Amino acid sequence: MKGKLLTAFVLVLAISIVSLPLLAHHGNAAYDDTRSVTFKGTVTQWVWANPHCVLQLDVTDDSGQKVPWIVETENPTSMTNIGWAKESFKPGDQVTVTALPVKNGKHIGRIVDVVLPGGQKLTGKAQPRSDDSSKK
Repeated sequence: MKGKLLTAFVLVLAISIVSLPLLAHHGNAAYDDTRSVTFKGTVTQWVWANPHCVLQLDVTDDSGQKVPWIVETENPTSMTNIGWAKESFKPGDQVTVTALPVKNGKHIGRIVDVVLPGGQKLTGKAQPRSDDSSKK
């Protein structure tokens, strides 16, 4: 009996050790969490879906060219709990976004906060690692 119990325990422990990495999420490794960028843009699409909500917008760069940006946040359930909604954005809205940019320089980021057309601020869950982050 003790042998079967020990075997079962070892088997459960081995399965747990092997399967725990499967529960891990990709995290923020792609993002530069030492700084944030802030930009104004026009919403082109707001995707309220799992595993992440995604805000797509057009931003006019310093040379006057339209640059598409994609910024993401948590899943709808997490975002609902902090005041976000499926109706938070609509195409054409002018918003100001602060995000953690990706390390490779592409126009992709993780939302820190968004200021809506009426001035309301929605705060995301991402935050720069240090308080002295540079805003670009």
